[in-house]
Amino acid sequence: MGVPHVPQRYVLPPSQRPNPTLYLTTTLPIVDLSSLHNASQRSQTLDEIQSACKELGFFQVVNHGIPLAVMNDALDAATEFFNLSLEEKMLLLSANVNDPVRYGTSLNHANDKVHFWRDFIKHYAHPISKWIHLWPSNPPSYKDKMGKYAQAVQVLQKQLTEAMLETLGLNIGHLHEEIEEGCQLMAINCYPACPEPDLTLGMPPHSDYGTLTILLQSGPGLQIMDNDRNWHSVPFVEGALIVQLGDQIEVMSNGLYKSVVHQVTLSAENKRLSIASLHSLPLNKKIQPAPELVDEQHPVSYNEFSFRDFLDFISNNNIADRRFIDSIKKTA
Repeated sequence: MGVPHVPQRYVLPPSQRPNPTLYLTTTLPIVDLSSLHNASQRSQTLDEIQSACKELGFFQVVNHGIPLAVMNDALDAATEFFNLSLEEKMLLLSANVNDPVRYGTSLNHANDKVHFWRDFIKHYAHPISKWIHLWPSNPPSYKDKMGKYAQAVQVLQKQLTEAMLETLGLNIGHLHEEIEEGCQLMAINCYPACPEPDLTLGMPPHSDYGTLTILLQSGPGLQIMDNDRNWHSVPFVEGALIVQLGDQIEVMSNGLYKSVVHQVTLSAENKRLSIASLHSLPLNKKIQPAPELVDEQHPVSYNEFSFRDFLDFISNNNIADRRFIDSIKKTA
């Protein structure tokens, strides 16, 4: 708090620093989900989702069914948590990626060569009855406010996952149970105002491991990379939620859809909060390319993997140096 310069351990090499001349992109896709329930408009909405998944692995959604009050309450709960004393937060400190609730800073403070400008708390959320008793008891309203949002976003991700599988021409029947029983990990992030935001990042370029991530944010700061490796700053849209495809969808689609590479930039004036709801199939479920999407022209491009394999990978590797999905791609 109040430091005039970024400490040296946070300073990135020049080639990894954010581009200060990047302007907001206003043409990134926004999908109105109310049309999914309208028989005459559903196919057009699915086409919009399919196009966004193929081109970017990213889109924003509006009219998604989660009240603005529920979203704002979740952000308020996050604010209250990060405003707690350091001593209180340190009670939840852990560098073990397998812990069901853990507070931390950077990516993994114990292993990071260069640190990243964020604090976080992560905890599992589905089924909520299994996990909520482990969540922070302070602030007192945290479990109620974050719990209502987590349950609402779990319903939304099921709807979105099924829509994505439909756009791939896949029969969702055989995955229905896995979607129902999948993992939901809430990653609540705080990116404090930074005195020299051009020297560091809140998060380095990476993709998420799961099927999809639904992101609620308090302001701009997210950037995504397109297929030509150009960065786009994601505009802040009041009431919208961000949808990012993860590695499991890329593998399941045999590369037809790509998980989106994204990073977090910082502001000299404003603190930013984000709540990422990361969804994946069950911990030990092995994911592989769907047989319907494999033929002579499109051979299997990925080895199978599970969420547990990903946790093992990040325990032993720095995601700032190497993406997990690159470790499971088949070489020609």
